[in-house]
Amino acid sequence: MDLRKRLLLWLGGLLAGLLLMAAAISLHSLLGDIRSEISASERLVAFLISASQPGPASAAELENQLQAAGFRHLKIATTPDTLQADAHSPLARLLGATPLAAAPHRIRLGEQEFWIAPNPHSEIEERLASTVRLCITLLLYSGASLLAAWWATDRALTPVRELEAGLLRLAEQQPSALPAFALREFRRVAQAIDTLAGALETARAARQQLARDLLSVQESERQTLARELHDDLGQSLTAIGLTAAYLERHAARLDAAGIAACAGELKRDVRQIGEQLRRMLKRLRPHGLDAAGLGSALRDLVGGWQQRETGIEFTLQLAPDLLPVAAGEALVIYRTVQEGLTNVVRHSAAAHCRIALEHDADGLLIRVEDDGKGLPEVGVARRGGLLGMEERLAMAGGRMTVGSLAPRGLCLEARLPHPAPEDERKEEA
Repeated sequence: MDLRKRLLLWLGGLLAGLLLMAAAISLHSLLGDIRSEISASERLVAFLISASQPGPASAAELENQLQAAGFRHLKIATTPDTLQADAHSPLARLLGATPLAAAPHRIRLGEQEFWIAPNPHSEIEERLASTVRLCITLLLYSGASLLAAWWATDRALTPVRELEAGLLRLAEQQPSALPAFALREFRRVAQAIDTLAGALETARAARQQLARDLLSVQESERQTLARELHDDLGQSLTAIGLTAAYLERHAARLDAAGIAACAGELKRDVRQIGEQLRRMLKRLRPHGLDAAGLGSALRDLVGGWQQRETGIEFTLQLAPDLLPVAAGEALVIYRTVQEGLTNVVRHSAAAHCRIALEHDADGLLIRVEDDGKGLPEVGVARRGGLLGMEERLAMAGGRMTVGSLAPRGLCLEARLPHPAPEDERKEEA
């Protein structure tokens, strides 16, 4: 059952009960009026019968009988002077419901003479009393309706507190543990929260795995750098030291040719150290990643893969009018292409790979396409390099999608928004 049906049932049932109660009150009031009318008529008939009986009766006794009778809609007196207009209520005067004065009529019953006149005042008071009862009934009905609406809404929204508690537990990285809700809307929200909890748990696990991978890569890079420093630079520096020591010991006995030979060895070793240093720096961070050097860096990257024996033909397509990008965004683009090419070489078994960099109204677009095996049946796993690419693009305000190509192959597409103007960056800084 959904929330609308439950509210309608609750409110409809309560309103039906209130209507029955109002009908019962009205019926009770109607029965009271009927009884009052019958009783007043019986008292009038009894008085007329009593007054028409032969036998003398004093005026005081008759007046007492008339006062005790309590007739409705008319007044009877033994003298016309006693038929004075009754004082009307303030509400009757406010509503203009004061009756017009009517001349009394004389009637004779047996030996007695009476004066009778209409009394609309009693009818006015009865109608006003009925109106007051009706207003009180409507007031009670309205109050009960408001209370019923509040109660029904509070009962219907009780699961919201459970959902709020589940979201708070989810924010605190605790199991949400939502109960099974009877209402369809809340079941759907609970299912969405459970799906979100699963996605967050997967994202947290992937982030932890990424952190472990980053630490492993960092340690591997340090080991590689230490090995290269020890093996390459260390050997070159040792050779320079030996040559310098040889010059120091034999400087007085060496001729010009010997000194020139030692200088040539020193020059060779220094040039070798420079090449080794540039190779290390290029692997750590490509040089010249700016608006003008991004294309050259990408060409060097693709050219380096092309020179290797991978069996893949690489094609780079750069837009001729690339917009200027900052160094950080250029590094994101470079690392995205670098990781994409690494995945193509390792996993695709492709023969051709196309790398395209262009821009449109939405920003910069990087595409890495291959004609290899495509996506696995279970879908692409967001871990390791792909997760690192997503994280790097997300920090730059971009996003990444991976999809299959027809008839075969895979397409990695990354998009970065247009870089903000320089003045806006200064304001943000």
